[in-house]
Amino acid sequence: MKPPELWSLYSSVVRRLKEIGQIRSNNITGERGEQLAISYYNSTVGLPKLQAAPKGTQNVDAISKRGDRYTIKTIMIPHKTTGVFYGMGTPDNPLNDKKFEYLVIVLINEYYELDKIIELIWEDLLTYKKWHSRMNAFNINLTKELLSKAKIIYYKDGVKIV
Repeated sequence: MKPPELWSLYSSVVRRLKEIGQIRSNNITGERGEQLAISYYNSTVGLPKLQAAPKGTQNVDAISKRGDRYTIKTIMIPHKTTGVFYGMGTPDNPLNDKKFEYLVIVLINEYYELDKIIELIWEDLLTYKKWHSRMNAFNINLTKELLSKAKIIYYKDGVKIV
């Protein structure tokens, strides 16, 4: 296939995924991670049952039946940095008002398949956040220290990331 045909096919797939409720935006990577996380939490005994937050809800992607707020960030392997967290101020003037209780980081492979799910609490975000000057917001890097603190919810084939 030539590039115009591939782009047409891609847009058709995105449109169809929206029609059947698999995605709500054009952020395919983020949407896939949210879908995988919510599905895994809901199908795993001992984990909270989650439902997607209403479209457009700031800083919250899912809500548990207990009312806990979850933000879900998706990283495509081999990358190790999340997208940014807006509304948290700047390094000189941080705003630390609690926007959610849990941060779920979903790692997916190049085929959009689940590889790992990592869970952090709000206070971990405050500890490990790094300033992304180009985006004017904070993000998180998956370091060995952070991973030792994180709750590993799922990892494919029993292999933890380093």
